[in-house]
Amino acid sequence: MFLSVAIVTLFLPKQPRFKYEYEKGKLWMNQDLISPYGFAIEKTPDELEKDRQDVLKSVQPIYKFESDVMDNELQTFFTDFELKWTTSGEKLSEKSLYKNFGASLLTSIYQRGVMTLSKRYQRSGENYNFQLINNNVSKQLNTVEAFTLETANKYAEQEIKNNAAIGNKEWLLSIVKDRIKQNYIFDELLTERLEEEGLRNISLTRGIVQKGELIVSNRALITPEVYQKLESLKNTFEKDDRIRGDKRVIFIGQFLLGGLIVSLLMIFLRLFRRDIYQDNRQISLILIVITSMMVTLSWAIQFKIPNVYYIPYAIVPIIIRILFDTRLALNIHLLVVLIAGFFVPNSFEFAFLQVTSGMVAIYSIKNLVKREQFLISALLILSDYFICFVGISLIRNGSFLQIEWLNFIPFIISVLLSLLAYPLIYLFEQIFGITSEVSLMELTNTNAKLLRELSYKAPGTFQHSLQVANLAEAAIYNIGGNGLLVRAGALYHDIGKMENPQYFIENQNKGSNPHDSLSYEASAQIIIRHVTKGIEIARRNHLPEIIIDFIRTHHGNTRMDYFYQSFLKNFPEKFVDENIFRYPGPIPFSKETGVLMLADSVEAASRSLKDPDAKSINSLVDRIIDYKLDQGQLNNSNITLKDIAMIRQIFKSMLMSIYHVRVDYDL
Repeated sequence: MFLSVAIVTLFLPKQPRFKYEYEKGKLWMNQDLISPYGFAIEKTPDELEKDRQDVLKSVQPIYKFESDVMDNELQTFFTDFELKWTTSGEKLSEKSLYKNFGASLLTSIYQRGVMTLSKRYQRSGENYNFQLINNNVSKQLNTVEAFTLETANKYAEQEIKNNAAIGNKEWLLSIVKDRIKQNYIFDELLTERLEEEGLRNISLTRGIVQKGELIVSNRALITPEVYQKLESLKNTFEKDDRIRGDKRVIFIGQFLLGGLIVSLLMIFLRLFRRDIYQDNRQISLILIVITSMMVTLSWAIQFKIPNVYYIPYAIVPIIIRILFDTRLALNIHLLVVLIAGFFVPNSFEFAFLQVTSGMVAIYSIKNLVKREQFLISALLILSDYFICFVGISLIRNGSFLQIEWLNFIPFIISVLLSLLAYPLIYLFEQIFGITSEVSLMELTNTNAKLLRELSYKAPGTFQHSLQVANLAEAAIYNIGGNGLLVRAGALYHDIGKMENPQYFIENQNKGSNPHDSLSYEASAQIIIRHVTKGIEIARRNHLPEIIIDFIRTHHGNTRMDYFYQSFLKNFPEKFVDENIFRYPGPIPFSKETGVLMLADSVEAASRSLKDPDAKSINSLVDRIIDYKLDQGQLNNSNITLKDIAMIRQIFKSMLMSIYHVRVDYDL
């Protein structure tokens, strides 16, 4: 317990809690708030984004003038011209005309400039201003004053077309086009450097609140302007070491709260779940789940994830509910949410969302009988989140149109992450030796290896176990208890009979009874041994201890009266050790094991009824239950007299249905 509280406290953020809760558009319900110190008013994200866009718009892209491009391309033009002149088909006397015109055309193009436009800067049209650097001298130009490769080619084509002295226009145009290159080169690195410098110079604040200045008065509306002042005050309070206090003192406060939460949990366990309270493995598991969730929340806050609702908080009640019970799951979930509320923004909203989702998670898997309930539970949790999200948004904004639906995405991710509870449950089962309802569902599958073996070796016992399971499950549902657990226990309670199935009446052929050749003591020991053999078989097949408890207790420490009385009748002069005819026990110690004992005895005895009718069944059930009570077999099972009355009624009703007894009603 101490280690759990220490770990949680160590990881929790060490800033003091801002004592005011507020929402934009709501009334300020506290006393007048006077600024305790001067602080700067921080800009809103929208204001900062606007400033950022203004800076980016103010920075003009940088282009460098490459003067050697024109010289190189003119020189290449002259070389190509000389090599290709013979292919022009023109007279030698016109050679200088072609050469001079082509060179002049290229010179005029390069003097105006050739560049590539960037879509990034075409914000208000195709053209934009830019800075041209030539010999470290910057000059502002507009792209309309320069050529692009496309417009330069069109310009060359038009100029050659308009010159009547040029005969072979296509030939000269092809040579000129080959020599048109960019000489205004975009300098991306220098442009980005200027943008970064401009962004760094953006002011994060706008104005100052002086010490002693009224920020908001009692019952005044929290306008966007007031809200930003409150946010700025809160951030200043949490960030300034001189204001927020000593971290060691904060640690002590957190430790006290964490210790209180864990202490309340221990008190709950001691009062209502003493079996868990006395089991260090189970307490360790519970504390690990709580500690892990709180550490996850602490990391999320420290790393400043965009939204705390990404954290799958519903995973805690799901794990505790499946591994333990509903009351414990709800209790732990409430305690964990309460302690988390001190460290998250909008703590009441957070607590409302998480408490309701946890309750839905717990209620949706109250009786786990199908795997599809996992997905149904996830959908119900998501529905709860959606209703809460819409409701809170409507209260806050007063309009459907202003609901920010993208803010619901974290809840979807949270629900998907909550499905990780199921592999975690398997992991915890293996580490801590706890049996969850998921495992119980697998054990109650009649195609399980051990149950198939039972149905093959001892078919009568298998059918008996099925009937006992139905009786016990119906009873436990009505008096309160774990129906899945009692069903699993009932299916496996007689697996010890697989060793010598022919010695048990339900597996014997008519007229054949191997007990006829045995002494009463030997017969009793063979029958009694099915309990110890059942425990051996269960452990060899790695059945959980919680199932083995049903094998161990389903006969309690009762005496085998048939063989005992037969011995006394036939050998009255002999001394008899009663323990030879008595089961080793212990007696049942839970509602589930107690109900199984009654169901087992009632079902087995009902098979001996030669002509079952309402009267004989009523008498049988009452006689067997009264006998178990007189023998003190239910003293430790926490079953009340009211429960006993309900069990009697259910057993009688079900046995009458099984034996098709028609009940006469008075008209």
